[in-house]
Amino acid sequence: MLALTAVISVVMLQFDWNGVAASAEAGEIDTLLDVMIVLSSFVFAIVIVMLAYSVWRYRAKPGDESDGAPIHGNTKLEIAWTTIPTIIVLFAVGYGWVVLNDIEEPAAASDQLQVNVTAQQFAWRFDYPEEGVTSTELHVPVDRQLDLHLTALDVIHSFWVPEWRIKRDLVPAGPGGQEIDNTVLVTPDRLGTYSVVCTELCGLGHSTMRAPVIVESEDDFDQWVAAERQAAEGGDGGAGEGDGGAGGGSSDDGGAQ
Repeated sequence: MLALTAVISVVMLQFDWNGVAASAEAGEIDTLLDVMIVLSSFVFAIVIVMLAYSVWRYRAKPGDESDGAPIHGNTKLEIAWTTIPTIIVLFAVGYGWVVLNDIEEPAAASDQLQVNVTAQQFAWRFDYPEEGVTSTELHVPVDRQLDLHLTALDVIHSFWVPEWRIKRDLVPAGPGGQEIDNTVLVTPDRLGTYSVVCTELCGLGHSTMRAPVIVESEDDFDQWVAAERQAAEGGDGGAGEGDGGAGGGSSDDGGAQ
């Protein structure tokens, strides 16, 4: 069993199952996966070895069509196959709990960037309350913890940036319109362009529900925020002038009448 566990583990750990790591939390999550692979290999080895031994040891001889002996269960064996999985599960729960606490450790509020993430069929919207910016692209500065508030407007969606490893469901409002707000903390630590992927089947357009994620330097992020503000102010100003002109026309018409 131990030999088979070692062989399976060595083979399975040769693969980079999660791909590129681009967040401070990714390393601990990848290590957790590796530990789960080894534990799963151990359980698999126990089952396969016991199965092979039973098939060999208790096989019927050619021509033997008699019934098996009426034996009683083995108490020691039953205790063993109950205790071992229990220990494995408790270890996995404890280790997973430690990792979860580590990756959800909040930074100082001044070092965080709050982003309100809203999902609906089949689009994403990102609101930056402190910056006063709204976008369909997720722009974030590198090496700064993100405080993501997730909300769905219609059905259950799921927020996932594969390189960040963090995945969390977005749940629509509960009974009485009570908003259900999930919070996720993640710290991108690698510059680049990625994608937000919805991983909860949410309708016919589910496979197209993606949005660009741009992890950039603090200076580039500040420039993007400034450009978005300027564009928004320009759009508002243009709309205001147009409305004023229409209003003036109405006044002239009224005077002529």
